[in-house]
Amino acid sequence: MCHCLPLGPAAAVVKELVPFVFHAFGFQWKPEATDAQKERADHQIAALQGRVPGPLQTHVGPILRLAAEATPSWELFQFKDRASLEAYPQHPAHLALLAWLAPLIDAVELDLAKN
Repeated sequence: MCHCLPLGPAAAVVKELVPFVFHAFGFQWKPEATDAQKERADHQIAALQGRVPGPLQTHVGPILRLAAEATPSWELFQFKDRASLEAYPQHPAHLALLAWLAPLIDAVELDLAKN
């Protein structure tokens, strides 16, 4: 049994926005990560918007509500299609970012699509 709230008129708007492809990436900084590294990550993730083909929107920032002592962050990309999403992990700009960022974070990825 679903205990969902009725969507109302907004549901019609959401239906108009399909199809969509989103890539969400949440991560928690390890203790050794510096404020400078965190700022560098925000800037470089946002800069992928102009360097990697396919993203229609890119967002990055801190997670505002989470029961944790560390500083979690997130990124969200909206891609134009699944092919762009599938090409993204191998793009040189993405690989360069991961080369220095991956050792500083614990991450969870989530890809969402509606055809």
